[in-house]
Amino acid sequence: MFGFRNFMAGRYGSDALTYALVIFSLVLGLLMNLFRVPFLQLIMLLPLGYCFFRMFSRNIERRAAENRAFLKFWQPIGKWFMGRAARSQDAAHRYFRCPKCRQEVRVPRGKGRINITCPKCGNKFIKKT
Repeated sequence: MFGFRNFMAGRYGSDALTYALVIFSLVLGLLMNLFRVPFLQLIMLLPLGYCFFRMFSRNIERRAAENRAFLKFWQPIGKWFMGRAARSQDAAHRYFRCPKCRQEVRVPRGKGRINITCPKCGNKFIKKT
């Protein structure tokens, strides 16, 4: 165990981009098995090879910059999915969008037809909760 730890000293290791590359390779592998397309095997191995290259790289600054660029792209997408999941789990509130400015407004659920005032633009609209 200490031999591998000593080997990895000074190397980059794994990060969010590494995990995304592994998941992408697994999805390609499933597609390859599902559709029996032989060239997908090579395409599946390319992200895995790049993943190992990143993990064992000693150029830590460059790998960290790559990860920052990936997270800059991925975080808005992830936040959108997480927000959708959180809203669907919220049993006490309904979420509406203002028809004028598209601001999301949270209102209590089960109050019947209510008059909603947008906190951003002041537009008033009626919705059923």
